[in-house]
Amino acid sequence: MIAHGKGIKVFTGNSNPALADLICKHLGVNIGSCTATNFADGECSISINEPVRGLDVFVVQSTCKPVNDSLMELLVIIDALKRASAGRVTAVIPYFGYARQDRKAKARDPISAKLVANLITKAGADRVLTMDLHALQIQGFFDIPVDNLFGAPLFASHYLRRFGYGREDMVVVSPDVGSVARARTFAMKMGLGLAIVDKRREKANQSEVMNLIGDVKGKKCILLDDLVDTAGSLCGAAKAVIEVGGGESVIACATHGVLSKPAIERLEQSHIEELLLLDTIPYPTDQPACEKVKYLSVAPVFAEAITRIYEEVSISSLFE
Repeated sequence: MIAHGKGIKVFTGNSNPALADLICKHLGVNIGSCTATNFADGECSISINEPVRGLDVFVVQSTCKPVNDSLMELLVIIDALKRASAGRVTAVIPYFGYARQDRKAKARDPISAKLVANLITKAGADRVLTMDLHALQIQGFFDIPVDNLFGAPLFASHYLRRFGYGREDMVVVSPDVGSVARARTFAMKMGLGLAIVDKRREKANQSEVMNLIGDVKGKKCILLDDLVDTAGSLCGAAKAVIEVGGGESVIACATHGVLSKPAIERLEQSHIEELLLLDTIPYPTDQPACEKVKYLSVAPVFAEAITRIYEEVSISSLFE
């Protein structure tokens, strides 16, 4: 028997209903009835179609494209649930938008990630469950508990089944210095060496590869990143691995596939043979199909985390 005695409900907006449905299947519950539409002027309209009084409620909503619409849906759903006397509301945000605006890069810049954290808290969320925040300090932007799951263990399990442990002909490559810690942990789980692509970013969504640190000559390389937006960094890193480092081949993996234009075009023309993504964000409808892009589901991990939060037991083992 659960100590708090509450029932559980899972609701979702329009950003990633397929993932919410998979999470519910793993939990063995039906998804909550919620209507998320827009008024004629574009305002968000939310209707919770079943009682939630005293329940433990989880709202699954990635704040992905259209980012502002997805964010407003999340905020209004949380507000509706709190006004309907839900016992506890957890915002399950597989992809946290605005995470790249976590600091002032130049004078008079906003810190939008902090603003979004304030909005989610003020809307009435009691805690947040997310995955691979672009900047770990965003957890400190919230005044409520934040559980930040990691995607690298899912990739490690997948590639261990596919390639085995400790291959001497393979190496993990970090596409930039900022991803080194993530790539190092991933490489240790795989029993592989590590290389780093050193780059200089000239402006947003563009980068210039400068150097390659580590030995990739004649090896199969796995690029690991937290997100792929326009794919410029990832494709540039793959080019450096092959043309500068003499690598044999490149496959890539990333937690969040934003895939803004011209990502697919760049991937098709790049040295990357396969891009493995997690389904925190659905494949964009405005992009052509790409055979290089594959998906792994995060539904089992989020379902396990939701179960542990509901039962009020530790979820720290899910961070490993």
